[in-house]
Amino acid sequence: MLSPKEKAAQDSEGLSDGLQRYPSENGELSQPHVEDAVFGEVSKDGPNYRSLGWIAAAVLMTKTQIGLGVLSIPATFDALGIVPGSIILIAVAAVTTWSDYELGVFKRNHPSVYSIDEAGFKMFGTIGREVLAIAFLLYWIFVAGSAMLGLSIGLNAVSTHATCTAVFVAVAAVLGFLFASIRTLGRISWIAWVGLACIMTSIVAVTIAVGVQDRPAEAPKGGVWVSDFKLTNKPSFVDGISAVSALVFSFSGTPGFFSVMAEMREPKHYTRSMLLCQSIVTGTYLTIGVVVYYFCGSYVASPALGSAGPTMKKVCYAFALPGLTVTTMLMLHIPAKYIFVRLLRGSKHLNSNSIVHWGTWLGCTGGTTLIAYIIASAIPVFGGLVSLIGALLGTLMCFQPYGCMWLYDNWSSKTRNIKWYLMFSWSVFIIVMGTFIMVAGTYGSVVGIADSYKKVGGSAAWSCADNSNSV
Repeated sequence: MLSPKEKAAQDSEGLSDGLQRYPSENGELSQPHVEDAVFGEVSKDGPNYRSLGWIAAAVLMTKTQIGLGVLSIPATFDALGIVPGSIILIAVAAVTTWSDYELGVFKRNHPSVYSIDEAGFKMFGTIGREVLAIAFLLYWIFVAGSAMLGLSIGLNAVSTHATCTAVFVAVAAVLGFLFASIRTLGRISWIAWVGLACIMTSIVAVTIAVGVQDRPAEAPKGGVWVSDFKLTNKPSFVDGISAVSALVFSFSGTPGFFSVMAEMREPKHYTRSMLLCQSIVTGTYLTIGVVVYYFCGSYVASPALGSAGPTMKKVCYAFALPGLTVTTMLMLHIPAKYIFVRLLRGSKHLNSNSIVHWGTWLGCTGGTTLIAYIIASAIPVFGGLVSLIGALLGTLMCFQPYGCMWLYDNWSSKTRNIKWYLMFSWSVFIIVMGTFIMVAGTYGSVVGIADSYKKVGGSAAWSCADNSNSV
């Protein structure tokens, strides 16, 4: 380990990236010996984990966020109304942007931190580490299962339910495994470009379609139809808090940003990548939420791609399929990479092309895929269960820990001026608010699961039934 003076001497550009550069190397990872605080020795003989540019990082962050909840945004506006829905969405975007920023600050202050559980270890010891590790893995694996289910819905919609849904879920799992097994985010980034372009195209297509069509697909067919959108609404507590939880869930890709920053060539550019991501995500969510709900009213479909009728539904899902595949890939890659790094960190196999390296890596991606596939196929009332995981763990992943990070880094500050007290109050507010949304959202999700189960009795395991409402 380098002393603080040695680190300062080698970090004259203020990179704070955890790389130990030797004078002749100028920071190039192609050189024979570069030490990284997370990945250890990075050399040309093994995978280059530090190859991600800032624009590619922004694309990966954006795809992680948009892939989580964009298609449910119009339904949340139906519950809340356009004005309250827009205000709450912007508020959630602002809070999560601060969380994302604080993540970058904490990572720069502690370069050896690779994931949220390691931040938990620094703040709360072993208990903090294991609690956040379990929450992190459960969250991403359940979301990966949800992504597989979303991909199966797309395949059913495009093919008009050409085969058993269980087959499509298996196809989604295989595709996810193959792409998630690409070892570095730098190599994955070009796929993320394709996925982001495709999902954005499908969103724009459905947004335009609902504006020019006579009425949404779910609206009554006879007579003159006028949208019943509401500027404000009066939802029940359960409906309101469930809608808020869905908005939080749509921005809850935050813990994955640790992995993205760890693989950036220049972590000092993390903030610009994050701000670009959050700007695109917030603008997209507002646009699709307001426009689709304005034209569809209470007849908005969830997922929103089904709102524009059978033909446009096929077109939109056809564009969305690559994006849904990339979402599945990222949701599997992030937890698999976490397990892989935790198992091999500090050993020579982390950065080599050895049999142990490849066997461990494919075991991590394969194991993660298998668990997510079983969850996607076997658990009744799956949509409600994912809502529960989103409310219980999604909030925990993007609110409370980041208030704690600020307190950890600044509690011992000798300069306690007005700014310090304001930031202290803000951090405590984030922790309290996150805890309230987590508890209340979990309650709302449990009530929703109970109501859904009473109405339809749940869904069958490994069902062949069409899940896209195409037939």
